[in-house]
Amino acid sequence: MTSSSKLPMEWLAQLDLEALGRLSQKVDLPALLGAASRMSDGDLRQLSRMLAGGGPTRALPEPNGDFYGQLGDLTPEQQAVRTAVRGFMAAQVAPIMNDYWSRDEFPRQLLPELRKLDLLRRVWNEDGTRKPDATVMEGLITLEACRVDVSTAVFFGVHAGLAFASIALGGSDAQKAEWLPKMLDLEAVGAFGLTEPEGGSQVSQGMRTTCRRDGDAWVLNGEKKWIGNSTFSDFTVIWARDVDSGEVRGFIVRAGTPGYRVRKIEGKIALRMVENGQITLEDCRVPDSDRLQEVRGWRTTAEVLRLTRAGVAWQGVGCALGAYELALKYAQTREQFGKPIGSFQLIQNHLVHMLGNVTGALALCLRLSHMADAGQMRDEHAALAKVVTAARCRETVALARETFGGNGILLEYGVAKHFADTEAIYSYEGTNEINTLVVGRAITGLSAFV
Repeated sequence: MTSSSKLPMEWLAQLDLEALGRLSQKVDLPALLGAASRMSDGDLRQLSRMLAGGGPTRALPEPNGDFYGQLGDLTPEQQAVRTAVRGFMAAQVAPIMNDYWSRDEFPRQLLPELRKLDLLRRVWNEDGTRKPDATVMEGLITLEACRVDVSTAVFFGVHAGLAFASIALGGSDAQKAEWLPKMLDLEAVGAFGLTEPEGGSQVSQGMRTTCRRDGDAWVLNGEKKWIGNSTFSDFTVIWARDVDSGEVRGFIVRAGTPGYRVRKIEGKIALRMVENGQITLEDCRVPDSDRLQEVRGWRTTAEVLRLTRAGVAWQGVGCALGAYELALKYAQTREQFGKPIGSFQLIQNHLVHMLGNVTGALALCLRLSHMADAGQMRDEHAALAKVVTAARCRETVALARETFGGNGILLEYGVAKHFADTEAIYSYEGTNEINTLVVGRAITGLSAFV
């Protein structure tokens, strides 16, 4: 029997009783039988699936990257902060981010709105010590920011993480009293100057920026590159090697100090809302009172980096989660060949792969943050989280962009920005190669560093 002469009753017999009941209540059965007799087998199968599933008005599940409900165990305060950041990103950042991405600028008008959230006090105490759940809280803030825009999270991470921690861990009581309250209130914005044009991964051993004592001041010479916030920060923490002792020292270099110049780095394809600067220090004189008095060589610098590396791992989770949720929503609504692309097996394979990456990375970062807050996190723990989350994020955003097809390269659909930003996450705060060697050294007891 050909498809055109297929008996409608034969087709109806393929439906279950529940579907038949719904059918009799909603449609004129004789009319439907007449129409069905003229349908092809494919049309009949599609109609049968629709009826079995409850009809075209059936509500689809909302995209939710927390598939295992791992964030359901947060404290009420943690949930409140997460909700507040999500609301801020939706109301304040999402409407303007594509414009500022295209302009290669940070929207500084966000600072008063960020100040209202009082996020730094969720992580830090007034005296520069950390809250008991500081790393978890920092991770949740980063997660929710990166769901929408990684650049906003980077601004927060540089100011509230790297710059704040440098003073909190390396500053004297007087320096903490001068700067920390203003930083907590976002009345003074900080930056962190460590990476150099000729040295990223090797800067710990090959730092070229120098400092030399000259009476009651220090003279700084050298260059720093990729320094986020530095084009508009009130100060930058500059790390330099003492020409006499060889020790690494930290300095609070205030904006406008003679001999201190910042040039905005342009032409980036990632984190375009982050204003990265290339800093030139040319006989820049800094009073000894602005030398971080409690810095103990590179050990202090490494402690600052260790403290903030967990936050970078969270960036990978948030970026991947945001890309997954965008892709899922798109797959539910974008139609090709007469039905949503989410009903195609290959697209579902992409989505499940993405969700697996997000779920595993989220579990890893939650555990890492709890270890950090308990004082149990070591360098290799943070390094492994950075390696895994950055790699899984890279894979996830690629699958998400692929799900969007050609629309995936347009800013208006959101996923293109995630796709580009992931490349920065993969490379900074320790490249994946260097972090891999940190973990490899820990598990084998043998160093592969050259």
